[in-house]
Amino acid sequence: MPLAVGTFDPLISAGPALVWAVVLTFVFLECALIVGLFLPGDSMLITAGIVMASHATGETQVWALSIGAMVAAISGNQVGYVIGQRTGHRLVARKNGRYINTANLQRVSGLLERHGFLAVLVARWIPWVRTLCPMVAGAAHMDHRKYTVASTIGAIIWAPVLLLIGYYAGGFLERVPWLMPAVIVALVIGLIAGTAIGMRHYRQEMARPAEDFDVDAAVVAEAES
Repeated sequence: MPLAVGTFDPLISAGPALVWAVVLTFVFLECALIVGLFLPGDSMLITAGIVMASHATGETQVWALSIGAMVAAISGNQVGYVIGQRTGHRLVARKNGRYINTANLQRVSGLLERHGFLAVLVARWIPWVRTLCPMVAGAAHMDHRKYTVASTIGAIIWAPVLLLIGYYAGGFLERVPWLMPAVIVALVIGLIAGTAIGMRHYRQEMARPAEDFDVDAAVVAEAES
């Protein structure tokens, strides 16, 4: 039996204010703080774009939100860089951690050492690297101007692209009356579940024993290899 559009009206009508709040918060956290490692950022942006497609002012809203998401990403990157910079050259890893472990920090350090500017651009599209890169760049004292230019370009080609993919995909979904609300509900449920699971993994990660990761030593080791 087809799903009635009216069944999902409360959820669909919750945006765009709710969408703005979720998108800006998630994007900033993903780019600034360790907790962002465990948030479903890419799927959230696509979901937000699809939700925007269900509103009469969706096109205006999604383009405005793209700018807002870019600003949130750029701001988050700067906060992450400053956090890393203030740690000196040592970051805290987690023994047997899923993401915040010495192996992953070594990989990010290696990428920055070998590729610098390009690594910051590429990091935008790799979820766990996206969060760790700003802090590692700050701790490694990467040239701030170079980092800012690279991270800003990355923000411009990341958030808007995923939001617009979702928005224009939503335009196709709207051609089938019952399909759009069904897809929105499925995506929102998946997003909520992913966030809840991510927060559980975050607590488990933070509960693991801490160990120092020396960025300077990692850079020297990378140069010698």
